[in-house]
Amino acid sequence: EPLVRRDCPELIRRLKALPGIQNVTLTTNGVELARQMPQLAQAGVDAINISLDTMDAAEFAHITRRDMLPQVLEGIRAAQAFPQVLLKLNVVPIAEQDETLLELAALAREYPIHVRFIEMMPIGYGKNFKTINHQELLEEMMKAYPCMEEDDRVHGFGPAVYYRIPGFKGSIGLISAIHGKFCGDCNRVRLTSQGYLKPCLCYEDGVDLRRILRKGQERPEEEGHYRWPYAGC
Repeated sequence: EPLVRRDCPELIRRLKALPGIQNVTLTTNGVELARQMPQLAQAGVDAINISLDTMDAAEFAHITRRDMLPQVLEGIRAAQAFPQVLLKLNVVPIAEQDETLLELAALAREYPIHVRFIEMMPIGYGKNFKTINHQELLEEMMKAYPCMEEDDRVHGFGPAVYYRIPGFKGSIGLISAIHGKFCGDCNRVRLTSQGYLKPCLCYEDGVDLRRILRKGQERPEEEGHYRWPYAGC
């Protein structure tokens, strides 16, 4: 959680000052967002992704091990005071906890926020959960909102497919990692907090940049630390 770092706004300010950096996006659980939102906006953060998987307080406490749903919702409300910051909500629905998905989607009616449903990837701890087929989820959404239609406006550089609903201030997005298979259009790499560069979240392959930066001269491919996944992923 980046907002537990005391100098997070200052870090964002310094990142924004680097040549070639166009946008800085923060992903947070939202608990500290209300308190720090003014400083984040002043530092120049361009977008904030808030992770929220349920609107049910008991489910939220079970998933996060913290009874802090009111604080997260307060953070969402506080962020509305800074319209220059793009807001997105990341929702990872699972079969056992799908009762409040329409409530989460309805946040896009009240706020100019893009609610994105992300399919659980069956890797790591995610293997323990049954995912919700996004085609079925889309059908349920269209039953609830018959006027829902695909939104071809640009919402960023990610793989989400967006939909708009008349009367909604925001939009609904689907990131279908399993049933969508967007590998061919993927434009992302990930750098972990341990300094490991991963070209794909599905694989452990990648580059340990921390070793390179500390030693300076080593070539990771010669030491067996470098192997790209096969083409298309």
